[in-house]
Amino acid sequence: MKLVLGVIDQPYLESKENGTVTKRGTTAKIPTRTTGDVAERLEATYEIMGTFAASREQAIADSLADTMAGALENLLAGAPPSANVFGTTENFIQEEFHNFLDNREMDGRAGIPTKAALLGKSSRKKSGERGEPRASFEDTMLYRDSMVAEVRS
Repeated sequence: MKLVLGVIDQPYLESKENGTVTKRGTTAKIPTRTTGDVAERLEATYEIMGTFAASREQAIADSLADTMAGALENLLAGAPPSANVFGTTENFIQEEFHNFLDNREMDGRAGIPTKAALLGKSSRKKSGERGEPRASFEDTMLYRDSMVAEVRS
């Protein structure tokens, strides 16, 4: 059994300066990076998903055990097997990852919180605008919300 953590690869729409093209008088934003690109860079620099998995190792193992026990009970009771036996655990892991970032559990490690988070910078606001300090790695929420967990046998 193998646990795979990753992201649904989807494009970020860049700021006007970085991702706008004009074609035949029409201006459109074009994606220049994806959640996959961002996840790879963040993992190489900060080891976010690795740190998350290590911090939740026992809870993940417990969820897997509970899920397998429930699936076995259902089979013994005559229920048809589920299409995704580990769906409950995968959902649990995704929610725990959201909590991990929301609760700023990476803070205190080298470079975290990030300067952008401390300054309240957000790509969702006009360039230069700042708000309240925010959790690191939750600039647009796209990275956070695109996280997926998959249990493979």
